[in-house]
Amino acid sequence: MPDEKAPPTLSAREEDQVRAAEGARLLAKIRPSDYVIALEIGGRRMGSEAFAAFLERTAASGKSTIDFVIGGSLGLSPEVSRRADVSLSFSDFTFCHQLMRVILLEQVYRAFKILANEPYHK
Repeated sequence: MPDEKAPPTLSAREEDQVRAAEGARLLAKIRPSDYVIALEIGGRRMGSEAFAAFLERTAASGKSTIDFVIGGSLGLSPEVSRRADVSLSFSDFTFCHQLMRVILLEQVYRAFKILANEPYHK
């Protein structure tokens, strides 16, 4: 889902309002039974092999739906961060939402290759 529309300069209160609106839209899409992985700057870091093992454990735990939530340009609302089962960070860098989707997709693909003992990840 696209970022919440916002002008380039906002007061702290307006930023909170944008995060809250975006958070409400995100939470409306998440079912109670979903396993939620938030991608945010303060999240836990892991390498590709650890990420693969993490996804394997999560799937084996009976979670049939994993939702990856990528924060907008202002980050995630506190409500979305609290709903997340785990928070991950891929980098200290800030990436635009669209690019982060590609990075995430590549990492999930890499994880499945690792789990299948295929050479892509090297």
